[in-house]
Amino acid sequence: MTVYPPAKINIGLFVTEKRPDGFHNIETVFFPISLTDRLEIVVSDMDEKIHFECLGMLQGEDPADNLCCKAYHLLDTDYRLPPVKIRLHKTIPVGAGLGGGSSDAAYTLQALNHLFHLRISDEQLIVYASRLGSDCAFFLQNGPALGTGKGEILESIALSLTGYHILLVKPPVFVSTADAYSSVKPKLPQRHLPELVQMPVDMWRETITNDFEDSVFTKFPEIKQIKERVYAAGATYASMSGSGSCVYGLFKEIPQAVERLFPGCFVWHDK
Repeated sequence: MTVYPPAKINIGLFVTEKRPDGFHNIETVFFPISLTDRLEIVVSDMDEKIHFECLGMLQGEDPADNLCCKAYHLLDTDYRLPPVKIRLHKTIPVGAGLGGGSSDAAYTLQALNHLFHLRISDEQLIVYASRLGSDCAFFLQNGPALGTGKGEILESIALSLTGYHILLVKPPVFVSTADAYSSVKPKLPQRHLPELVQMPVDMWRETITNDFEDSVFTKFPEIKQIKERVYAAGATYASMSGSGSCVYGLFKEIPQAVERLFPGCFVWHDK
C-alpha cells in the first residue's frame, strides 16, 4: 500500500498561555498543501516486526525514533499486527514547521487500518494520532482547521486560497521546538483567527502574525531575511510556518525562476 502524507502550513499562530503541565495553549489555522512524502507499507515475511527504510532527508535516523514506527507499535499493542516493511520517501523538509513527521505518522495509522482491515473508527484513529503528537490528528482530516489547546483540539474552518500560488523557502538551519517555546512570550490575542482569516488575504500582513517570529528571528536572522525577500518578490502574505525554519509566501503571480532568489535553500512552489 502506498499513501502520500501531505505537508501543512500555519496561517497565524498565537501562543496564548503556558499551561500547568508545562505545555502551551495555542490558536492557529492548519492548512494542507500539496507537497507530500511517499509512504509504502507491505506485509513482511521477515522475523523482525518492522523493517524500516528511509530515502531522503532522514537517512541515518534510528528507526525507533521515527513516528511511522511509533505509530505501528501503538496499533500493534492493541491489535498484534503482522510484520511489515515500511519505506518512507522523504520530501517534506525536517524541522521546517510543515508537519511532515506528524503527517507520516497519521498516514501510517490510516494505512495499517486499511491494510489489515482493523475497522478502527475515524474517532478512534484521532485518539491514537493525538498520542503521537499534538498536530497528528489534523492530518486525518481533509481540509483547513482551527487548532486550539496544544493544537490537538480541531474545528473545521471554511477557508479557500484558490487562485493563489504558494512558495516555501527553508534555509539549512534547524529550529528546536523546545527552544522556540522556551523563548516565546504568551499573550491573549485581541482578535481571534477565525475572524481574521475571513478578511481578504492582502489584509493579513497587518493582522495575522506568528508569535514565534520575534524570538526565532533574533536567533536566526537569516530566516527574517528570507521573509523580507519573499515579500520583496511580490508576496501578498508571508510568514513562518509553525515553530520551524520554513517561510511561506502567498502570491497572486509567482516570479519566474524564483529558486534563484534563494540559493542554498529548499524551495518549492505550487498553485
